[in-house]
Amino acid sequence: MQVFGLIGDPVGHSRSPPMHEAAYAELGMDARYVTFEPTGAGAAVKAAGSLGIAGLNVTIPFKRDVFDYIDPDPLAARIGAVNTVDFSTDPPRGYNTDLAGVTRSLAYHDIDPSGADAVVVGAGGAGRAAVFALVDAGASVHVANRTLATAEDLVAAVGEGTTAGGLATLDDCVPDADLLVNATSVGMDEDETPVPARLLHADLTVLDAVYSPVETRLLREAAAANATTVDGAWMLLFQGVEAFEVWTGREAPVESMNRALRDQL
Repeated sequence: MQVFGLIGDPVGHSRSPPMHEAAYAELGMDARYVTFEPTGAGAAVKAAGSLGIAGLNVTIPFKRDVFDYIDPDPLAARIGAVNTVDFSTDPPRGYNTDLAGVTRSLAYHDIDPSGADAVVVGAGGAGRAAVFALVDAGASVHVANRTLATAEDLVAAVGEGTTAGGLATLDDCVPDADLLVNATSVGMDEDETPVPARLLHADLTVLDAVYSPVETRLLREAAAANATTVDGAWMLLFQGVEAFEVWTGREAPVESMNRALRDQL
């Protein structure tokens, strides 16, 4: 039996196990997906290698700490965070599939970010992945963040094609934008939105990284403005799909994984 899993703290809320196990069932794989709350990234990676675990997803607070114990691929090294570890090599190889969560979500909905004027709200882990994804796909990206210095650090890391500003810059950027990504947690625990409804418009695509609730206030107000909306469950799905394909070398059964994920939401 192959064992895959997730390390983080906390991970009890994770929707990943049923999603991945739906893929194993669909493809007739003898595999399980389990969750761990280790005391540290190093201990987790070493234990996983000793136990013969085939692959791990990595979430808060270990996405940066794990760098000291794995060999990041060039993309993960650029982003500065690892969320997927493959143990088929020595040392284990680290990947960032959050970027694919953005690009594959857009592609699934026939949205091409090439040449788009995009706005990403938030400059944390999800924001970093979104900005790298969109710039690599050919978009120009403005990063709006509560703490300006954090947005500026991200823009400096990404380079050409990006600008930074505080949240007040949304007033100037969103009305002319083609694509808006909420990479903050606003809307998860309260019925609030990071972007005022008056800025939303019908020529805009809105991707919200928040997946619980699936329909956030931002997405409701975007739909009311006749914008195209993509909920955060698609991002969660496709980062998992990408991880599955990294670990197994097989094409993931996307529809089965999507059904298993949405049954929990």
